[in-house]
This record gives sequence, structure tokens and C-alpha cells, in this order.
Amino acid sequence: MVRSTDAAAIRDLPLFRDMADEHFDALVQPAFLQRFPPHVVLFERGQVPDFLCVVMEGAVELFARHAERETTIAILRPIATFILAAVVRREPVLTAGRTLDPSRILMIPTDMVHAIMAQDNAFAHAMAAELADAYRSMVQELKSQKLRTSVERLANWILREAARSGNSEQFDIPFDKRTLASRLGMTPENLSRNFATLLRHGVEVQGRTIRITDAGRLAALAQPDPLIDEVPVGT
Repeated sequence: MVRSTDAAAIRDLPLFRDMADEHFDALVQPAFLQRFPPHVVLFERGQVPDFLCVVMEGAVELFARHAERETTIAILRPIATFILAAVVRREPVLTAGRTLDPSRILMIPTDMVHAIMAQDNAFAHAMAAELADAYRSMVQELKSQKLRTSVERLANWILREAARSGNSEQFDIPFDKRTLASRLGMTPENLSRNFATLLRHGVEVQGRTIRITDAGRLAALAQPDPLIDEVPVGT
């Protein structure tokens, strides 16, 4: 059962904002909210999803494995949908997903998503827009990985996270450093070396707390690019 306060928060998402009231009510009526502790695998790659998922509380990591290697693809924070492309295509998901923190996940049946998509043009258009946003985010991530060194990727992540925190000069890394390293495409050892490098570029690190002491020097190293560093959806 979805509480009215949760339904209002869901309704405000771009994906659901413009759809007809009766269609939104029909969409969430069979949906349910489920609580998960941290580090629970929600789905494995290769599964065809039965539900479209929305992170209401906590954080979800999308990750992939190959041979004995593992990497973080994305970290989703409230309020964000995920596995939309697999739901629309009714095809296997390309990543696995797990909770990073205690989380509440809204689960909307795939069949209902398809039924309402066929009836509500605004919902269908919003789904196309969200998929386009996801594609743009993927291209931005690819450009960052291929065009930047690992220390430049870290510097830009710090600038984006500071902006997300209200341009704060100090913030806490919202997950463990191993996950941050994986998210930025480096090993934990490389992350430690890169943090040491950033000491002379206006960044101090104490545990999981990051403090920007010279934003100008950090920006000079990072060289942020609006066609790469526009904050991606769901990160």
C-alpha cells in the first residue's frame, strides 16, 4: 500500500508529473513499498524485471561483474527511478542492483506500466524524455572516463558533490571510499593516491569528510565541462 505522502512525492517526479490523475491512481494502486536493509541484492543482471523501481529512501548501487572484476555503474538517491529501459523493452537488465543504505523502494508492476503507457500520451512522452536523459548521462560518463585522468575525474566529482550540497566547502562522502573508487573507475589504492595529489590543489580529506580549501585551484585542475559535467539523472 502506498501512503498519500509517498504518492505525492512520486507524483512530483517528471516521469509521472503530467499524466492524468486516473492513470496515475491506476498505476500506483497495485504498487507497493518495501523496506530493505543495506547490502541486499535487489536483482541480478540477466533478469527480466517484473517491476519498475523508485528509490524513495536510502541509496541503490547499480553494478556489473565480469570474470573476477566488479565495477559500479551508478548510484541512485531519492527520488529516482531505475531499470526503466529494461521495463520498457521487457528485456534482461544489464546490471545488478543492491542497496547501499537502509532503503525504501517503490515497486510498480511492469504490466501496469505498459498498460498506462498505451493510454496516457503524457506518460509515454515522459518515459521517452527520461530514457533520453539516461542516454545523455551515459555519453557524459563515457567521455569522462576516456578523456580524463583518474585524478581529474575525482576533482570533478568533488565539484559536483559540493554543488549538490549547496556549494558547501565541506561535505561527507555519502558511501564508503571503495564504492567511490569503483564509481570513478579506479582502484582504492589509486583513490588514496589521488586524494594525496589533491592536497596541493585545494582539497583536504579526513576520513569520509572532504573540505575544499581553494576552489579556484581545484577547478583549474578539474577543468569542468558543461557537456560532460551536467549533473546526470540518478547519480
